[in-house]
Amino acid sequence: MTKFDEATQAIKVDEGTYDVCLDPGYAIGGPLNGGYLMAVMLRAAVDASPFEHPVSTTAQFLKAPIAGPAQVRIEPLKAGRTAAFARATLVQDGVAHIEGLITTATLNEAEPVYERPADDMPSRDECVKLPAPKPESGMTLNAQMELLFDPPTIGWLKGEPTGRPESRAYFRMAEPQDPDPYVLALAVDALPPVVFSAGARGWAPTVELTWHLRALPAPGWLTLLGSGRLISDGWFDEDVEVRDSAGRLVAQSRQLARVGRG
Repeated sequence: MTKFDEATQAIKVDEGTYDVCLDPGYAIGGPLNGGYLMAVMLRAAVDASPFEHPVSTTAQFLKAPIAGPAQVRIEPLKAGRTAAFARATLVQDGVAHIEGLITTATLNEAEPVYERPADDMPSRDECVKLPAPKPESGMTLNAQMELLFDPPTIGWLKGEPTGRPESRAYFRMAEPQDPDPYVLALAVDALPPVVFSAGARGWAPTVELTWHLRALPAPGWLTLLGSGRLISDGWFDEDVEVRDSAGRLVAQSRQLARVGRG
């Protein structure tokens, strides 16, 4: 079992309740990463489902949980021949922090009938890492994964944002681990907020995030392609497309978030 598997483990207490322990190693300056929290909830949802894979997840982030004990409560809604639907709630100290609707199914290896070509990315040798965060920053998430960025999309570090909401990087876990659906849940929320490249800074809290598992990923690096369509009135959207090492589309997400204050 990898460290990530342990950090997302859900232990069944009864038919609809799972104990979890939220790991402080997935924090972004204090709050825990939303993708990590979804991975925790998905462990419980898949265990409670007759199907193997979380193909669609919608999460409403009501309140930021803290590291430590919590529970995931699963309410089955319907199970059919090819898919099951459930409500998942992350509860801490008796208070709901995240509400999720999760669809599970079992994916098979299949050639796509149509797949839009991926956007161009430079080679990994041409990409760069972000500087290591200061220990006092509380940015523990960085140590759990490796990201190599397309240089223009992190120009904001030097005060040279592109002016467009975008972020692109290669991704893998810091500890050797083949990507799976739970790693993909982390990956869709692993990029810096795309508004940084448009000139905004500061914590950008996610309000709602929906992501789809489209195929089981091949071993190796993932490619994350993030973009936004509109920044207005203190809100922005962020789309992320995830490709595996074979170039296949394996996950896609969209989130609505607040523009942070630097």
